[in-house]
Amino acid sequence: MGLEIVVKDIQNGAQSEASRINAEAEAKVSEILNEAKNTHKKMLGDSLAKVEEDLQKLHQQVISSANLEVKRISLNKRKELLDAVYNQAVESIKSMPASKNEKLLKIIIDKYEASGAKVYSSKDSEELVKKLSSLTYAGNIDCIGGVVLENEDGTIRFDFTYDLILKNAYERSLKQISDILYG
Repeated sequence: MGLEIVVKDIQNGAQSEASRINAEAEAKVSEILNEAKNTHKKMLGDSLAKVEEDLQKLHQQVISSANLEVKRISLNKRKELLDAVYNQAVESIKSMPASKNEKLLKIIIDKYEASGAKVYSSKDSEELVKKLSSLTYAGNIDCIGGVVLENEDGTIRFDFTYDLILKNAYERSLKQISDILYG
C-alpha cells in the first residue's frame, strides 16, 4: 500500500505540475494573442490612417486637375472669342466702302510719301494707289489693304498695311478688350 500512496502522490504532483504548466502556457498564449490583437489593431489603424491620407491627397489632385482643366477650357474659349472679334474686325476692314478706303489711303500716302521712292499695295487697291501716289508702283503684296512704302534701294520699308495696323492696335488693346469682355 505504501507504494500506491507514493505513486498517487507522484501522479498528483505530476498533475498539479501539468496543471501549473498548462495554466502558464494558457496565460502566455493569452498574452501573445492579446499582444497580436493589439499589434493588429495598431497596424490596422496605421493602414487606415495611411489610406485616408492617400485618399485625401488623391482628392486634392483630382480637384486641382479639374480646376486646371476648367481654366484651360475657359482660356481656350476666351481665345476663340478674341479670335472671332479679330476676324470680325478683318472682315469689317475688307468690306469697308471704297470711299473710306480711298480716304484712308490718301491720308497715309500724303503723310508718308516723302519717306519712300516705291509703293506696294494689294491687288484690289492697285489702281487707286497709282492714282493717289506719285511714287513708283512696285507691285502687289498680300494684305487686306493699305500700302508699304520703300526707299530706292529697298533698305527701309514703312508698313502701313491695314493688317499690321490692326494687329498692332489689337495687341496694344488686348488687355482692355479682355477686361471689357470678361470683367
